[in-house]
Amino acid sequence: MFSLSCSSQVKLDKVFYGSDVLISENLDLIKNKKTGLVINQASVLSNGTFLLDTLESLGIYITAIFSPEHGFFGKFSAGENVENENNKYEVKIFSLYGKTNKPTPEMLANVDVIIFDLQDVGVRFYTYISTLFYVLQSAAENNKHVIILDRPNPLGGIKFSGPVLQNNLKSFIGIAPIGMIHGMTIGELANLFVNENYIISKKKPRFEIIKMKNWNRDFFWDDFNSDWNAPSPNIQDFETALIYPATCLLEGTNISEGRGTEHPFKIIGAPFINSGNLIKELNYNRLDGCELKEIDFKPNSLPGKAENPKFENQLCSGIEIHITDKNKFNQLDFGIKLLIILHKLYPDDFKFINNQFDHLTGDKKIREMIEENENTDSIIEYIDKQSEKFNTTRKKYLLY
Repeated sequence: MFSLSCSSQVKLDKVFYGSDVLISENLDLIKNKKTGLVINQASVLSNGTFLLDTLESLGIYITAIFSPEHGFFGKFSAGENVENENNKYEVKIFSLYGKTNKPTPEMLANVDVIIFDLQDVGVRFYTYISTLFYVLQSAAENNKHVIILDRPNPLGGIKFSGPVLQNNLKSFIGIAPIGMIHGMTIGELANLFVNENYIISKKKPRFEIIKMKNWNRDFFWDDFNSDWNAPSPNIQDFETALIYPATCLLEGTNISEGRGTEHPFKIIGAPFINSGNLIKELNYNRLDGCELKEIDFKPNSLPGKAENPKFENQLCSGIEIHITDKNKFNQLDFGIKLLIILHKLYPDDFKFINNQFDHLTGDKKIREMIEENENTDSIIEYIDKQSEKFNTTRKKYLLY
């Protein structure tokens, strides 16, 4: 897979998020203004303080809160419809996931400026960047100012890989033609969305980015921060965030991606899998940076994490993945080779959920090549070309 990687081994100066810089240097941008916040439970400053609490303590006039998938408190499972929530802050929370994905004029009626502060995980199908897209579009349509508080990409800002989203597969899990693993910050993505004219509106959005301080592109999350604030219910630690781009592709198949267990995305399996045979094939493909173990598990319904998971209450066999070297682990290489091997080992049992899988990869040719038993090198070469194409656009908008 096309990627570059050279993570720092030494923790340097403290990394300050865009939210820190807003508080310390740019508070005048929102003083005496009706302020709307696009946030959730992980919208914290670098010291772990909740942004909303900090702004309220400073007398900022908060008039609306907008929550993404999983809700303001992060307690709704993936895909679950989120209604407007109650809260202790006496501020109305508007859900931007479910019936409404884009702020309406009525939602913005009492807002002068919108602050966007959501933690992305570096993958196109993680829906917070789609929320960013629609917030910018709505701001343009309703003449509102957006302030984006930039945040670290947990996967770093160097590694990126395709395929690039095809226009006919655009959806809420694929909002714009970018690589699957984009290697950008939320602020950089905003620049790309707006300046590549992906956001359709009569006016361009009026926005600015509050940059981070001391963040370098070669930083993975644990190079500067040992604390992890889960951005969504099933990404409970940094290791899961590292593995997620590889195994989330299984959501488009009839293989369990571990939802309904305590280790989603770290474990995968199905009743028809032979763990030993699968590990043997994977090891033969020399997948670096990880250790694989045989595992049996039974998915269960977990409120707020996984409702009615695949193979609920059925015994599944599969693998457990542990990262041994984050610099060598290539998520997309692992994910694609895993799919090829599953298709090879279990031709009668393994199935793609065509529409869903194609929307995750953003390119139906990936599925077609696997189904047609094209060799692994050809599939990876095709994806590498897509990655290079995306980087031509990507590198114009890098801020760090």
